[in-house]
Amino acid sequence: MKTATLRDLRYDFKKIEAWLKSGEDVEITRHAKPIAQLSPPKVAKKKKLVHPDYTARAKAIFGDRYLSAEEVEEMRAAETGQP
Repeated sequence: MKTATLRDLRYDFKKIEAWLKSGEDVEITRHAKPIAQLSPPKVAKKKKLVHPDYTARAKAIFGDRYLSAEEVEEMRAAETGQP
């Protein structure tokens, strides 16, 4: 654990901040007596994103039915109102 004075905290915070960024705990003293302890924040681990099985979902909804290119074009034309 690193030690810094109250004066260091006030006038040389960049040094203390560098210690905290590197993962060090810092004890703050006043007249050689500890008055506080600074610790870097605990960082939570990120959870891995799990995607659903899109192929199985599509098969459950549509079965083995797939639209041909002509059917897709007809549906787009009907939605947009274009011939």
